Amino acid sequence: MVTHKIKRLPKSTIEIEVDIPKSVIESSYKEAFKKLQENLEVEGFRKGKVPQEIAEKNLKKESVYQELIHMLLPKIYEDIVKKEDLKPVMAPKVELVNAKESEDWKIKIMVAERPIVTLGDYKKTINEVKQERKKDKIWIPGKDKSEESEPEKAKQNQEFLNAVLDQLLKKTKVDISDLILDEELNTRLARLVDDVEKLGMTVDTYLQSKNTTIEALRQQYRNEIEGIHKMEFLLNEIADKEEIRVENSELEKLFTAIKDEKERAMAQQNAYFYAALLRKQKTLDFLLGL
Repeated sequence: MVTHKIKRLPKSTIEIEVDIPKSVIESSYKEAFKKLQENLEVEGFRKGKVPQEIAEKNLKKESVYQELIHMLLPKIYEDIVKKEDLKPVMAPKVELVNAKESEDWKIKIMVAERPIVTLGDYKKTINEVKQERKKDKIWIPGKDKSEESEPEKAKQNQEFLNAVLDQLLKKTKVDISDLILDEELNTRLARLVDDVEKLGMTVDTYLQSKNTTIEALRQQYRNEIEGIHKMEFLLNEIADKEEIRVENSELEKLFTAIKDEKERAMAQQNAYFYAALLRKQKTLDFLLGL
């Protein structure tokens, strides 16, 4: 029987230790071998008809164990998530602590959940920003507010929204899991290396041209990533508190506006992404209207 232990760490991070008995590994190995055998192609035999002894000579143990991991670990993880009622926001980090043949296995799974967001009185903060902007606003004699052009109104709304979000970020506490930040940081750094190499430069040359170091760049990227995620979690928390939702009719209206059939079909396949964008926009409109 597979057993596990949960350890809750700071920043909504969870460590799971999983013990998998040798008997489970052995039975899973047979299942993985059978699956690979069904797709094995060997000269003189039809696909899926390769005898056991021939298959054993043509299938490396490493390949079978790799298939075993792909088959077994996701199922174990899914069962733990359901049993412990976890709310992961990203794919787990899995480490094989002990995975020797003919022994019990031990694995460690690191999970990041949605962070706890402490908003404070955000409506009061927005009102304070409004009052401050009224003090700073210069009144032009003879010019009525209704005479403002649409671009002027849009600019003022954007400036107000930026000021609101800036203050909300300063007054909101969000401890984001390092798992989330590190994954995106590594992705961004890998993308930077690719881009620099395409320009025919080395990373060292690039850093020198920017008068910076890899440590400083990593910290800059990490701060940017943390700020972006903090904003997203902040807006989601407000949307939850204010029960801001996206109706199916709103999504359908958005999809209908896409004239190209292929683009529309692709958008419909990513409905969750578009729903998140609409919800974010509705939350920003809500803040503007307070």
